[in-house]
Amino acid sequence: MAKYSKILSLVMRFVAMAASVAAVVVIVTTHDTAHVLNLTFTAKYNNTPAFVYFMIVEAIAGLYSLITLILSTKNWFRRIVIILDVVMTVLLASSISAALAIGDVGKKGNDDAGWLPICGQVPKFCDHVTGALIAGVASAILYFTILLYSLYTVLDPILM
Repeated sequence: MAKYSKILSLVMRFVAMAASVAAVVVIVTTHDTAHVLNLTFTAKYNNTPAFVYFMIVEAIAGLYSLITLILSTKNWFRRIVIILDVVMTVLLASSISAALAIGDVGKKGNDDAGWLPICGQVPKFCDHVTGALIAGVASAILYFTILLYSLYTVLDPILM
């Protein structure tokens, strides 16, 4: 049973790492240009601090998964992993929340603040951001599942 538990944990961490890396690659390659009245506007992910925060947290999550996969055989590391899983899950949730909020304003605008939607002018940018957010949400769900599974594997012997 312990062997299957370890394999399942490694597979979930690998898939979570892949989702995080996919989110980073998609958000970093996000850019589009719009021409309005002989003016050129370029939309890039690094124009918005929320998208930069999203990219940094997803990169940290991918790196954390890689380190966890490498050090998973060390017994002392397994105790620290639960705390780090909690931290990673919270960071991912906060970065996705910030990026989703900015993405919503970019897509719908905000009439009260006078912010116009931009997705009509830079649709490629918005499509890339949507793809990155989908990969980010997938990685957050996987990390939350990993957290619950880690807690279960640690608490199961205590509760039985």
